Amino acid sequence: MSGPRRLSALSRSVAGRVAIVTGAASGMGRATAHLLVDEGAAVGVVDRDADGLARVADEIRAVGGRVHEVVGDVADPAVPDRAVAEVRAALGPVDCLVNNAGVTGHVPIDGEEFEEIWDATLAVNLHAAARFVRAALPDLRRDGAGRIVNIASTEGLGATAGIAPYTASKHGVIGLTRSLAVELGPSGVTVNCVCPGPVNTGMTARIPDDDKAVFARRRTALRRYGDPEEVAHATLSLLLPAASFITGATLVADGGLTIRRA
Repeated sequence: MSGPRRLSALSRSVAGRVAIVTGAASGMGRATAHLLVDEGAAVGVVDRDADGLARVADEIRAVGGRVHEVVGDVADPAVPDRAVAEVRAALGPVDCLVNNAGVTGHVPIDGEEFEEIWDATLAVNLHAAARFVRAALPDLRRDGAGRIVNIASTEGLGATAGIAPYTASKHGVIGLTRSLAVELGPSGVTVNCVCPGPVNTGMTARIPDDDKAVFARRRTALRRYGDPEEVAHATLSLLLPAASFITGATLVADGGLTIRRA
C-alpha cells in the first residue's frame, strides 16, 4: 500500500544538481559547499587558497560527496571560463552558481593605496561575479531552471567609513543581481542576493572576541555574530527548484542588524 500523495508540486531538493561555489576554501563558501553536498548536490569549489580548497574537497569526499576543486584567483579574467569548463567536464552541466568570493580592505579615500585596493576589491567582489555568470549562462539557461545567488553584504544596504571599495562593490553586487534578474527572467534563470551581516569568518577573525561581543549586543537583535552555516541555509533556500518565483530579491541574514534602532 503506497503512502499518502503529496499535495504540493514543487521540489525542495537539490539532489542531483550541480553547483559552483566561489571562495569555497573557508567561511561561508565552505559552509555552502558542505550544505549543498549534504542535500545531494555535486559541487565545484573555486578558491585561490590551494591548501584550504584541498581540505574542503577532502571533507566532501570523506562523506561520499561529489566535488571538483578549481584552484584559481577569481580576479583573473581567465579563471571563470576555466572553472566552469572543468566543473562541467567533471560533474556535468551547471545548475546553480553561488558567487561568494570576497575581499575587503580598510583605506581612506585620500590614502596612498586607495586605487590599488579599489581595483583589487572590485575585481573579486563584482567583476568576477559577472564573469562567472557569463561563463555558466549556457548551462544555466538550458532547462529554464538555473539558479544564481550572489553574496553581497549589509554594506550593500548602508555604509561604513573607511571601506569605500568594499561598500561600493557590495552595492554593485545588489545592482548586478537586480539587473540580471530582469534580463534573465524570460529564460527562467533566477538571480538573487544574500546580504550577510556580522558573521564569524576569516574576514572578521582579526576583530577581538570582546569587541565582537560588544558590537553584537549593541547592534543586532539576536545579540550575537552569525555562523557561516546559518548564511549557507539562506543561500540554499534561493537555490531550490521550488524558489522558481523568487528573483531579484535581497535576502538579509544579519541577526537583525539592519532593523535595530535601539
